Amino acid sequence: MFTPPNFLDLPPRSVKPRAVGLTHVIDPGAGVLATRDLLASASAHIDIWKVGWGTAYVDSTLAEKIALLVEHDVAVCLGGTLLEIAWAQDKAEECLAWARDTGFTRVEVSRGTVDMSLREKAALVRRATRDFTVLAEVGDKAPGEVLAARTWPREAASDLDAGAALVVTEGRQSGTVGTFDAAGRVRADVVEAVAAAVGVERIVFEAPKASQQAWFVRRFGAEVNLGNVALGDVLSAETLRLGLRSDTAAVVRRDEAGSDTA
Repeated sequence: MFTPPNFLDLPPRSVKPRAVGLTHVIDPGAGVLATRDLLASASAHIDIWKVGWGTAYVDSTLAEKIALLVEHDVAVCLGGTLLEIAWAQDKAEECLAWARDTGFTRVEVSRGTVDMSLREKAALVRRATRDFTVLAEVGDKAPGEVLAARTWPREAASDLDAGAALVVTEGRQSGTVGTFDAAGRVRADVVEAVAAAVGVERIVFEAPKASQQAWFVRRFGAEVNLGNVALGDVLSAETLRLGLRSDTAAVVRRDEAGSDTA
């Protein structure tokens, strides 16, 4: 069994099951062997495993993957796109029943793909909370959303009032929409507006790029909730949290601290 070294002074990190400092990963359709390999090295650092888009609907190994994740105390979340499509076809009940029977314990409720009002979204959140812990996503999947700092706080508060446990800020796998501009830079006004409205501990910030993850760690600390982390970047994201990469390290060398007497 791996015993981590402890000779460095690092930021305090909560351990699983965590309420804050969550790492939420996106699974684009990884195979069982890849899933098993990642869990062997990084399961302690993964809290929520989102089966992205509609891959859950076509993955023949889904049941085996879910069993592995449960074995490693990783919560399994159904991505919001599949539920949106089901809702648009009046099949939300069937989708939720299938997700429950398949072993999902969390679902994402979003409205970035189909035309859904805030009232309709709140109703879907309330329905999903009967069987699942709900993550409610805010934001558009298309680039150029201009009123996010004004509209996201209201939607986030509505989602939480409807029973969502967490709010997820849209960033997609590309990291170039919603929370970010077309170049992948963080839209700080949007982030600050949502954090002020509902509290940073209730938000999972989708941040697929290392530079974006580093921004959130620098702004909110090691215990910020990060989402849409790529499967291959889990350990890298943890080093950003702990200041073990230059992007977030703030270390003064001991020999430099007293060098004024030299």
